[in-house]
Amino acid sequence: MKLNIAVKALAAIAQETRLSLFRLLVQTGESGLPAGLIAKELNIPNATLSFHLKELSNAGLITARQESRFIYYAANFAAMNELLGFLTENCCAGASCGVETPCCEEGA
Repeated sequence: MKLNIAVKALAAIAQETRLSLFRLLVQTGESGLPAGLIAKELNIPNATLSFHLKELSNAGLITARQESRFIYYAANFAAMNELLGFLTENCCAGASCGVETPCCEEGA
């Protein structure tokens, strides 16, 4: 992962609402949630949610898909794992420290 992409992703989640939103989508899994349910879960107005969804989407941390008249948002697990791998690359100067990355690997 390039440094500028990591900075963009970290900047996107360096805000309380966006971090809560991203964590909610990670907990939900690949199926994602419709925007209305996200707004209800986080108790934020639709306009505010739209702004935060745009920021996370621009950082590549979430994806959107249309189903009927609803837009479902989901965490981009590949991007999340790439960011985690970047952050833990060369962890502990190569010594074993018990840290397992990336997240959500098969068999994990």
